[in-house]
Amino acid sequence: EVQLVESGGGLVQPGGSLILSCAASVFIFSNNGMHCVRQAPGKGLEWYSRIDAAGNTKSYGDSVKGRFTVSRDNTKNTLYLQMNNLKPEDTAVYYCKLPTGERGQGTQVTVSS
Repeated sequence: EVQLVESGGGLVQPGGSLILSCAASVFIFSNNGMHCVRQAPGKGLEWYSRIDAAGNTKSYGDSVKGRFTVSRDNTKNTLYLQMNNLKPEDTAVYYCKLPTGERGQGTQVTVSS
């Protein structure tokens, strides 16, 4: 069974920061690049970042480039997302997703004053 568990979401003011985590089982994590996607209220899934299995190659969507940084610790089977300068339009449920499509339950991020 695929297990991906996101955490770290919450309520933050505009301009603030959060760090999200995504924990996965060993086999799943060590052999796969990971995607980061989010779903804002009333909208579809938006891809915004990817990191390869070794953590060497990263890519970002225009909406988060320069503000978000993805990383991974393969010794802890965990992916991290550092989110800075958060904006109200970043409000969404955040997921990590395998290339095969599976994703966790998500963690809610709300950016509001």
